[in-house]
Amino acid sequence: MSDRDERRAGALFLLPALLALAMVALYPILSLFWLSMRQRILPFGINTFIGLDHYAVLFQTPRFWNSLGVTVYFAVLSVTIEVALGLGIALLLTESFHGVALARALILLPWAIPTVVTAKLWDWMYHPDLGVLNFLIAQAGFSPINWLASPATAIHAAIIADVWKMTPFAVILILAGLAIVPHDLYRAASLDGASRWQAFRHITLPLVRPMLLVVVLFRLIDALRVFDLPYVLSGGGPADATETLSIYAYKMLFQTFQFGYGSAIGVVMFLLVALVSLFQLLLGRTDFARLVGKAP
Repeated sequence: MSDRDERRAGALFLLPALLALAMVALYPILSLFWLSMRQRILPFGINTFIGLDHYAVLFQTPRFWNSLGVTVYFAVLSVTIEVALGLGIALLLTESFHGVALARALILLPWAIPTVVTAKLWDWMYHPDLGVLNFLIAQAGFSPINWLASPATAIHAAIIADVWKMTPFAVILILAGLAIVPHDLYRAASLDGASRWQAFRHITLPLVRPMLLVVVLFRLIDALRVFDLPYVLSGGGPADATETLSIYAYKMLFQTFQFGYGSAIGVVMFLLVALVSLFQLLLGRTDFARLVGKAP
């Protein structure tokens, strides 16, 4: 069989999977684009084609830019903290100490808890009068904080809860990356007189960097679409301080029934996530090529 025949056979084998992917992914995306170009308000029976008018209105709406800023701030800050903590905890769990197996099991508990349950748990902890956080703050001699009632603290309260829940996800993937680092490299570095910091900087970090990029990609995609955690915590408030793009789209779609306008918000979210994913994939390809010596 020639190379051309093999490629043709491979394409035929992939065809059913591509058709299934088109049905479950491509069709909804195209439907979302089409719906975003229509003025569709169900309670009034309005359903007319208006082109790109929704996008023109959207980009002139301060509420949209606020929700976009909240989304990006939430995603960047939470993912940065999660990756940093995940790397530190993963490095700690690679050490040999009594109870390391139990520690690896317990670290997964926050990630295993459903997000809505996590949000209610932290909602109770943030309670201004009965919450454990304000109890500890009062015991330390400081004034209690109304965590979810102030725009300055509400978004950070949501980020703290997200970091608590999703850091174990980063730990799992980084541990998998650390597991493939050859121990002979550390022994050789030790014989050469390298310190632990030098071994981490010149051995661990370069070899685990592709896995760090995977963690950042997965978490950024998830964080840019975040809905349930801030919505259960504060409903997007106070003063839209925790209103992400997902919450904004939900309110437009299912509270005001503006399906065209809400779909336009969904399209912007899709394009934002797609651009971030494309950038991360290109960065990861360049990084991998450098590791194997195919790039300067």
